[in-house]
Amino acid sequence: MMINGMMVMVVIEMVQRLEKNGYTYLADGNVYFDTAKYPRYDQLWGGKRVASVDYARVEADKNKRNPADFVLWFGNSKFKDQAMKWESPWGVGFPGWHIECSAMSIKYLGNHFDIHTGGTDHITGHHSNEIAQAEGSMCACGKPFEADKHWVNYWLHNEFLLDQTGKMSKSKGDFLTLELLKREGIHPLAYRLFLLQGHYRGQLSLNWENLKAAQTAYDYIREKMQEWEAIPVVEKLNSDAEQLLVELNQALADDLNTPMALAHFWNALRGDINGLQISEAERKTLILNFDSVLSLGLSSVSKGSLSAEEQILFDARATARKEKDFKKSDELRDALAKSGVVVKDTPKGQEWTRK
Repeated sequence: MMINGMMVMVVIEMVQRLEKNGYTYLADGNVYFDTAKYPRYDQLWGGKRVASVDYARVEADKNKRNPADFVLWFGNSKFKDQAMKWESPWGVGFPGWHIECSAMSIKYLGNHFDIHTGGTDHITGHHSNEIAQAEGSMCACGKPFEADKHWVNYWLHNEFLLDQTGKMSKSKGDFLTLELLKREGIHPLAYRLFLLQGHYRGQLSLNWENLKAAQTAYDYIREKMQEWEAIPVVEKLNSDAEQLLVELNQALADDLNTPMALAHFWNALRGDINGLQISEAERKTLILNFDSVLSLGLSSVSKGSLSAEEQILFDARATARKEKDFKKSDELRDALAKSGVVVKDTPKGQEWTRK
């Protein structure tokens, strides 16, 4: 994320407070955070320091007093052609990437907030650094920052998305992009549905077969919502429907158990509810309630109406079916599909939805 001049001032103020509170040292033009001075540095993984932790993502920095120390302000770095630099009390330079994140969080969320997220690879490095510099900058005269509290209440660390050969990464040239998904016919919200099928703390294997299955499932969901388009939602759910809503909330309260939440979602959508008495109107209401959390864009699903050309094709197909000209019927169905109209034959006759 690009840092601007206003945010740099916030960073400089934080570093000055850390300096005043005794957590920094200056070496070769850089300002370092001294992790040995902050006893709660390892609080995220709840143990004492272990030598095996790989603190350095690049070559060893000879200026560090401890392997876990990190740069708060660069006056001298390996990037000699660094474009963006600013004046500071320590000379011309630029912020370390760890303190940029803490500065933005504190500026926009305050000195204490509820949830911080990120990958599991950030636990022993970036996020521990964020905590140390944020809490350290808020210390007063050496007194620990709210010793019985923490800067952030909950840290949610997600596992990796894996391809066939391991962690998906930009450096390997196989980084998934929105444009690539769209080229392959995968709706971005179908991709979201795919992600919801796994728990955030479990690794998830990605391949095109799984993504296309998610797209098929997402198409089915949208078709169902289109079928229910004219059905009004209910103001009050009956007790059976309310129970499903309670179960969804319980699943999400259980460490964001999205796979279980999706199971309740599918029960409501399909009506496979183990003998519960739930009308279609209540099922639609439940799905929209669920979607206020799952965010699959279902409240805006509408098939609208057929265009004049589509209506001609649709009517012609009905005639072909009546005349048992199934070859022509299939051709007309395929022509409608090209414009996003999906035709299904039912006991009541042909019906359509829009992809």
